[in-house]
Amino acid sequence: MQQDASQTPAAAQPAVVPVPGGGSNAAAISQMGFHDLIYNFDLLGWIVFTTLCVMSLASIFFIVANFLRNAMIRARMEKVIHTFWDTPSTQDAVRFLENQPKSEPFSKIALDCASAAAHHQRNEGSRLVETLNRSEFIDRALRQSVARESLRLEGGMTVLATVGAAAPFVGLLGTVWGIYHALIRIAASGNASMEAVAGPVGEALIMTAFGLFVAIPAVLAYNFYVRNNRVIYARFDEFAHDLHDFFATGSRVESGLAPVAASGK
Repeated sequence: MQQDASQTPAAAQPAVVPVPGGGSNAAAISQMGFHDLIYNFDLLGWIVFTTLCVMSLASIFFIVANFLRNAMIRARMEKVIHTFWDTPSTQDAVRFLENQPKSEPFSKIALDCASAAAHHQRNEGSRLVETLNRSEFIDRALRQSVARESLRLEGGMTVLATVGAAAPFVGLLGTVWGIYHALIRIAASGNASMEAVAGPVGEALIMTAFGLFVAIPAVLAYNFYVRNNRVIYARFDEFAHDLHDFFATGSRVESGLAPVAASGK
């Protein structure tokens, strides 16, 4: 008698054998990423992640702040310098400088120089004048003023340099710590297949990428502002030398021209 194929015992049908590291591991790997990394953070992981976030915010703040400050200085410095020299009366030039914003450095250098010259003139016959002549007193005031304004330009530069140097290592610390925990979990599960290893290790490398993402803009900005500040420092020195000649001698010394006596003094 012929037996129906539908009544074949189940034992005679081929069994489906699950492949180790197959579909379940692939599905788990597909779910791994930055979200899963944050979800599995321990205390050190959170410290590393928070540190990188703070570094990133500080870097962005000082990048923007330095950009706005340097843009303002560059936009005003030529106007301030030329207006000061082109104003016939010294009193009018000083009033113009006093109306400049507090963050404008060239007007502050000129005002400090003018104040030093006036102070020295008011104290003629005193021990101050006997100890320091007019040129030395003005030179001292100019040096202090230039040093103060140069120091203000350095605001945030230390932070950018620190972030650029330290952020990759902070991210690497997070990666090493993540790989350490990933290997412990792999050893506990007993599954050392490529799928089981690549997922957690690749997930841990995200912290290194995050550290580089924080560091690269800081390094680029630091190099840019160092170059930009160097140009402004040169203008400080040039302007300070001209101011010294003007207030120490009472004449405006111009390149290739004879000194012109200052009016309104």
